[in-house]
Amino acid sequence: MSFTQLLWQKNTALYEQILNLPFNQELAAGTLAPEAFCHYVIQDAHYLLAYGRALAVAAAKAYDADDVMQFSEAAKIAIVVERSLHNDFMTAFNVSKETFESTPLTLACHHYTSFLTATAWSESYPVVLAALLPCFWIYAEVGRAIVSQSVPNNPYQAWIDTYAGEEFHTAVRNVIATVDKVAARCDADTLEKMHAAYTMGAKLEWLFWDSAYHQRQWLGLSN
Repeated sequence: MSFTQLLWQKNTALYEQILNLPFNQELAAGTLAPEAFCHYVIQDAHYLLAYGRALAVAAAKAYDADDVMQFSEAAKIAIVVERSLHNDFMTAFNVSKETFESTPLTLACHHYTSFLTATAWSESYPVVLAALLPCFWIYAEVGRAIVSQSVPNNPYQAWIDTYAGEEFHTAVRNVIATVDKVAARCDADTLEKMHAAYTMGAKLEWLFWDSAYHQRQWLGLSN
């Protein structure tokens, strides 16, 4: 069993909880409240900027040229996707630039982005990769799982198609392969830290979607 297969096996129950969140189930059914989706899109745009920065740090720490290119390109794509959220989803759901810019990070988004930023700067390259992996992998698996459940004329079909699409899944497979390659060179202590970083990232994925569904703000207040 590869390192990433072991990661997934140890965190399968957490993934199932994420997949079964009301946000993802109602997204597939097309019944998710537009307000919840708008809340999610705004926070996701904030998140992707921080994620891009963490990917850029990973590229700087990479062991070889191929990995530098892989994560430099991933950082660029994260920023491109963040901008496309403004132009596409936010326009489609009538979220203005002013609304986005004036909306602060929620507790969940702040927690997740702070974890990624702190890990990127303070930890070794293998641990940084493990922290970044859940966002790639879990999104791909959720997209794959719910695309077949999606109803006709689903208002959220474009989001589902993005993460169920082969282009995204190819990128995810490449990242998984890199994590396995790097893990093969690590000692037991580093592997343990990689497991902890991945699990924390997966937990924060759960928190991010759950927060969006309930439109949680600081102090647990809803909109």
